[in-house]
Amino acid sequence: MFVLLILILRLTYIQSLVLKKAKYKYLSNQNIKLAKFAGFCYGVKRAVETAKKLKSENPDKNVYILGELIHNTDVINELASLGIQTIYEIPAKGDGICIVRSHGEAPEVFEKIKNAGFELVDLTCPDVKKVQQRAIELAKSDYFVVIVGKSNHPEVVAIKANAQQYSNNVTVAASVEELKPLADKIKTHKRVGVVVQTTQMVSTLNEIVNYLNTISKEVLIHNTICQSTAMRQKEAGELAAESDLMVVVGSKKSANTTHLAEILRNCTKTIHIENDNELSQYEEIIKNAENVGITAGASTPQTIIDNVINYIKKED
Repeated sequence: MFVLLILILRLTYIQSLVLKKAKYKYLSNQNIKLAKFAGFCYGVKRAVETAKKLKSENPDKNVYILGELIHNTDVINELASLGIQTIYEIPAKGDGICIVRSHGEAPEVFEKIKNAGFELVDLTCPDVKKVQQRAIELAKSDYFVVIVGKSNHPEVVAIKANAQQYSNNVTVAASVEELKPLADKIKTHKRVGVVVQTTQMVSTLNEIVNYLNTISKEVLIHNTICQSTAMRQKEAGELAAESDLMVVVGSKKSANTTHLAEILRNCTKTIHIENDNELSQYEEIIKNAENVGITAGASTPQTIIDNVINYIKKED
C-alpha cells in the first residue's frame, strides 16, 4: 500500500510538471505559441452576448448602443448586420432599447436615456462599476481623487463624472508630468485617494503613486486594474521572454491592447495589428522569426485571432 501511494504521488508530480509546461497553446509546431489569456475578457464577452440576445429576443424593437460597445470595428460591424445600431448622441425622443456600453457612462447620461423614452440596459463592466464606486467613496470622504488613466477614454470620463457628483477635487493623470501642475493644490489638501483605469499598466500606477508620496501626507491606493488585464500583461511578458517576435492582435483604439504592445516592445520585437489583413507587410519579419508568440486584447474576437494564426502558419 505504501509503495502504491509513492507511485501515485510520483505520477501526480509528473502530471503537474506536464501541466506547468503546457502554459501556452502550441500551434502548427513548437515555435509558435498563443497566450492562454488572449481575446475576449469576461466583461466584453458579457456585453457582446447580451446585446445579441436582446436583439434576438426583441426582433421588432429598435436596439441601440450609445457609443461603440467595445473597441473593435469587426464586432461593431457584426452587431450592425444584426440590426443593432451604434449612436453617438441621445435623441430628444427615443424608441426601443438603448444599451450603455461596457465602459460605463456619467450619471446624467443615464437620466437622458430614460428621459428620452428608451428602455435602458446597463452593460457597464462589473470591474468598471467597482472603480466608479471606489472613486465615489473617496470623493465622499474628502480625499483629493486621482484617477490614473487617459482623460479622453470613455471609461475614465465616466469614473470622473461619478466622483464629481460629490467633490470638485477630482483629476485624471496618465503620467507624473500631468500631475505636476496640481502639486500645490494636492499638498494643501493633504489626503489623496487613487483609483486606476481598469486597463492601465501597473508601471504607470507605480510611477504616479511614488510621486504622490513625495507631495502628500496620506495616499490611499485602490489598485483597480482588473485581474484579466494584469494576468494578460504578466503572461504576455513571460511569453515575450521566450520569443523573438510577438504579435499583438487588437484595435489601435483599445487601451488594453495598445498597452500590451507598449510593454512587449520593451522585451522583444513586437508588431501590433488589428487583423490578418495587415500581416502582408510583415511577411519577411515573420519568416525570419524562430519563435513567435501571439497575444490579443480583451476586445479581440476569436475569429480574428484564428485568422492571424492561420496566416502565420502559412508563413512558418
